[in-house]
Amino acid sequence: MKYAFLIYGNEAAYANATEEESQQEMGEYFAFSNAYRAATSASEALMPTSTATTVRVRDGKTLTTDGPFAETKEALGGFYVIDCANLDEAIAAASRIPGARSGSVEIRPVVVFQ
Repeated sequence: MKYAFLIYGNEAAYANATEEESQQEMGEYFAFSNAYRAATSASEALMPTSTATTVRVRDGKTLTTDGPFAETKEALGGFYVIDCANLDEAIAAASRIPGARSGSVEIRPVVVFQ
């Protein structure tokens, strides 16, 4: 079964990290990605929420707003889609994602349309 791993973290903490801390964490992400390469169907890091645009359509009119839908301390920073045998395997994988140490990783099964 495919699971989406949504990685949430504090953007301010990332912005204030030293170059050495940033490179250390990126190295850990590269190692994780390499370990799960065969089972991964998608993975991307996202730009900060300050670059986001939210779109809504109300009464046939398209409305746009700068930024995310809701302000939170933790923002979606990236994701993986990984094929795992079951939820236990998905939890084990999520616990290896570097962002789980300082933020959180939400695991969601991916719907497969037939």
